[in-house]
Amino acid sequence: MSFLKPADREALRRRFQKELVGDVTLTLFTTSRAGLALPGADCQTCEATQQLLEELAALDPRIHLRVRSIVTDSEEARAAGVEGVPAILIGEDGQARARYYGIPAGLEFAVLVEDIVAASRADSGLKPQTRQALARLRHPVHIRVFVTPTCPYCPGVARLAHAMAQESDKIRADVVEAMEFPELADRYGVMGVPKVVLNDTWSFEGARPEEAFLQYVLQASGAAEPAPQVQQ
Repeated sequence: MSFLKPADREALRRRFQKELVGDVTLTLFTTSRAGLALPGADCQTCEATQQLLEELAALDPRIHLRVRSIVTDSEEARAAGVEGVPAILIGEDGQARARYYGIPAGLEFAVLVEDIVAASRADSGLKPQTRQALARLRHPVHIRVFVTPTCPYCPGVARLAHAMAQESDKIRADVVEAMEFPELADRYGVMGVPKVVLNDTWSFEGARPEEAFLQYVLQASGAAEPAPQVQQ
C-alpha cells in the first residue's frame, strides 16, 4: 500500500523538479534494517516511516535516503545524538541539525517537504535580521518542539525551529511527535501543542512570530536578557 496518492506524488515530483537545487540526504534511524525487524526493539511507526521516506526519495534523484538501525548501528546513533526511533535527520553527516522524531504524518508531512526544499537550496528562508542574530550566537541551543499530526499551529513552529537549525551550527532542533514519545512529553510537561523547550530551561506553548521565537533562542544562548516565563 502506497502512502502517497498518485496526484500527490505527481505534484511533489513537479515541485521537487522545479525547486530542488542540490542533493539532500535523509538519514532514518529505525529498529529495522533491510526490511527485517530486530528482536526486542519495538517501534510501531518505524516501518511506515521508512516506506514514506522511500516513496519520497523515489520522486527525485537528488533526495538520498540512508537507513540505519539504532541497534546494529548504535555507535553512529550515539554519535549523532539520536534519542529514539523513528528519527529522521535532514542533512549530511555532521550537518543534520534538523531532526524529526516520529512519523511525519498529517499536517506535519508539509514540514518534511519544506525541510527538503530548504536543505536543497541551502536557504533557511529566515529574515535577514534573524540570520544576523543567529550568526552571533556564542553558545549552543537545543530546541525541542512537541507536535501532533492534527495540530494546525504545529507545522509553522516546527518549520521555524528547523530553519534556525539549518541556519546556525549552534542550534539543533528536534521536532517530536508527542503521542509517539509520551515519556519525553511527560518529562517536559507537555499539556498542549505546539510546546517549545529550549536548553531544558525556557519553554512556551503556542505559535510565535519569528521575532519572538528568536528572542527565546537568544535568551537560551545567554545572548539576551531573560523574559518572564510563559505561564503554563
